[in-house]
Amino acid sequence: MNAVVVAILMLGAGQGQSISINLAHGSDRERRTKEQLEEIIASYDLRKYTFTREVVIEEGAINHAFPVLTLNARFADSADELLSSYVHEQLHWHLRDHPAQQQRAIAQLRGMYPRAPVGLPAGAQTAYSTYGHLVDCYLEVQADRELMGLERTTAVISRKTHYTWIYETVLQDEPRIAAVVAAHHLQIR
Repeated sequence: MNAVVVAILMLGAGQGQSISINLAHGSDRERRTKEQLEEIIASYDLRKYTFTREVVIEEGAINHAFPVLTLNARFADSADELLSSYVHEQLHWHLRDHPAQQQRAIAQLRGMYPRAPVGLPAGAQTAYSTYGHLVDCYLEVQADRELMGLERTTAVISRKTHYTWIYETVLQDEPRIAAVVAAHHLQIR
């Protein structure tokens, strides 16, 4: 990957933690997304939602967490959707750091939802990923509510065109999924 631009940002208004933002190709849309993400990082206290400090903005890419947190440039004009996507991918790093707890949570969720869909737009690429995303998306919704409030979070989640069954299930069965997340100590503290 050819990194064209690197920006170092302070998290949470000078809390002493930096984020490196690289552009994959240096396109105008990537630059606008980077600027939007810089504003988000400067405006919100994201310390408890930050698990990796390297971000790549890549036009045309599918958002993903590994090996480097990579965000598509499609949300250059939507700060709320970019914030939600950024937090979602950061949360994958949190869950990766708790593999045993995540595996036990997934096993419990398989029992609760034995017919979870696999494949977009309803589910994720694999059954394991669909169940794992029930945890990640639950945590994302909680973070979004804390950062943006209920109304803006509801608007962002309702516009998502991927993981539709996952987000719908998280919202409909929130207390049950919250109990699984708590039982396996996967909450963000």
